[in-house]
Amino acid sequence: MARKLILAVDDDASICEFYSEGLPALGYDVACATSAQKAKEWLKKEKPDLILMDIMMPGEDGISLTRDIRRTLDIPVIVVSGLADAGTLNDALLFGAADYLVKPIELDTLKAKIERVFQAVERRRSQAKGES
Repeated sequence: MARKLILAVDDDASICEFYSEGLPALGYDVACATSAQKAKEWLKKEKPDLILMDIMMPGEDGISLTRDIRRTLDIPVIVVSGLADAGTLNDALLFGAADYLVKPIELDTLKAKIERVFQAVERRRSQAKGES
């Protein structure tokens, strides 16, 4: 089975480095985009299995980008943010995020969230096959 590809969108170089080092150890391939614009350009060429999305970025924020992605692409998004307030969580889920994770991130927690999202995607695909 091919390794799943995760696109991480975060303007913080240390977070991108964390993903670049940690996710391959969990069995995933990773690409990092440091802005919403770079993520959009990358998504024109590639289709990841999952997106990890920061909220607070210069230019377009992660919630707006999540909304745009979910309108056109069937790619699950986990929002990852330093903001832990209920309003931000609600906005993220309202605009299509599959889950939400508050920084600082622990690799075990990230792994569990990623696996849960992939399991939900597989269940949805199995149900869709059963209905057709």
